[in-house]
Amino acid sequence: MNRTTLSLIAVATALAAVTGFATLTAPDSTGAAVAQTPALLPVERTSQLCPAPSMSDIAETTYTSFTPAGTSGSGTSGSAGLSESVVTLADTAGNTKDATKDAQKDDKNDKNDDKDAKSDGEKTDSAQDKAFLALKEPGKPVSAEASGAEAPALVGSADGRLAPGWTTQQTTTVSVGGARGLLGMTCAGPDTDFWFPGVSTEASRQDYVHLTNPDETAAVADIEVYGKDGVLKSEVGEGIPVPGRSSVPVLLSTLTGENAPDATVHVTTRTGRVGAVVRVADEKAGSDWLAASGDPAARLVLPGIPADATDVRLVAFATGEDDADLKVQLAGADGTITPAGNETLHVKSRMTASVDLADVTKGQAGSLVLSPVGSGRAAPVVAALRVVRGKGANQEIAFIPATAPIASRATVADNRAKGSTLSLTAPGAAAKVKVTSSAGTGGGEPAVQTYTVKAGTTLAVTPPAPKGLKGSYAVTVEPEAGGGPVHAARTLALPEDGVPMFTVQTLPDDRGMVSVPKAREDLSILGD
Repeated sequence: MNRTTLSLIAVATALAAVTGFATLTAPDSTGAAVAQTPALLPVERTSQLCPAPSMSDIAETTYTSFTPAGTSGSGTSGSAGLSESVVTLADTAGNTKDATKDAQKDDKNDKNDDKDAKSDGEKTDSAQDKAFLALKEPGKPVSAEASGAEAPALVGSADGRLAPGWTTQQTTTVSVGGARGLLGMTCAGPDTDFWFPGVSTEASRQDYVHLTNPDETAAVADIEVYGKDGVLKSEVGEGIPVPGRSSVPVLLSTLTGENAPDATVHVTTRTGRVGAVVRVADEKAGSDWLAASGDPAARLVLPGIPADATDVRLVAFATGEDDADLKVQLAGADGTITPAGNETLHVKSRMTASVDLADVTKGQAGSLVLSPVGSGRAAPVVAALRVVRGKGANQEIAFIPATAPIASRATVADNRAKGSTLSLTAPGAAAKVKVTSSAGTGGGEPAVQTYTVKAGTTLAVTPPAPKGLKGSYAVTVEPEAGGGPVHAARTLALPEDGVPMFTVQTLPDDRGMVSVPKAREDLSILGD
């Protein structure tokens, strides 16, 4: 075989691996093309980004990192670690400045001691190069803690046997003040396109879009805001620079003068890639993170509404050129129902629509299911829920974005001995799900239990408790073959002083395995 043929085969195989081709064909002995089944292999490298958790001096943050055990073929070595990144402030003109350097400059002026300030700067640089949180082996979670407004934004990567399914949870407690609440999020990987329905520019809210760049080179991002009548005017949401290995928080209300209580943010990058998430602080109802909605789709599932939710608000956005007419249903413990008075929702193209569903769960945990009305052309949408527990001065909020079903496996870290609830939703056919609770960060033995989720229902369970648990633990969800699609979410409730503080994280597939086309061992059939 000549080198040109070999090169073409190598290029084709590489392209198939990168672009996700499902099959690769090669001729058999008769010359006919035969489809080659792709091999399912563990990912070799993955990355994560965690934004700066809080601006409150009394914030307490826990970072928990974990990789599930038992991924075959991923090798015997590997590393996984997250390091501190610089927090860079953005002004309304899109300019940025290094908050770390500003803090060091202020410290120098206050102390009037050049030598000490220089030493502090050297320590800061050293801390950024050293892993803040390092994972040593699959199946055993690790954690680290930080206090106050100086808790760092983190960037990092995992490779080898620690890459498949690697996840990190960031959990922050703020007991008092305007940002009071339990803020939780699963640190995510970088991308170039994000949708956030459920944001607000009204005076009672402070919504910060956090942009984190994992790379050494700068990225440039655009932020568009859409209200009920379309895009909100802004001259400063374009061309926002995000320096390399830095995190930039952008206050949403500084991007537009228009008041929009229910809005949708679209984050895209012109160059580079970023991680994006929104931190919400409501002066009446607490604080939490709003993660990006799943990819635009005609059918969406928003899993994990707590049984005692006192108010649920749905915010949806039609991303395409067509309007969307959505059927609104609740998959509860006993089946799927249609909320009285809110049977459908009309969403105009490139506009945000919202509806207050009040206490839609009526004392039973559930999940919202959105689907097209009728059999006509279905328009893609994104959606999220704003969920409230408690009343009056004892309210707390959390957000549930739409999420795709678990294709193979999903994990959420930082579960506690008390307060964790796992919601499993089967919007179509019934499904069986294996749930594995890991060892604790301080010790213990894993526990496994299998659940059956009836068709069209949501099953809310307490994850199986690890034996001899010390510290916090991770929960891994794996739908068994032959059942319907499963969507999942985890609620962590840590009440404090009468406030039902809680946070909800959805569980998208961890993408720990990828399809790679198999190459024919005998390439001589392709000729010389």
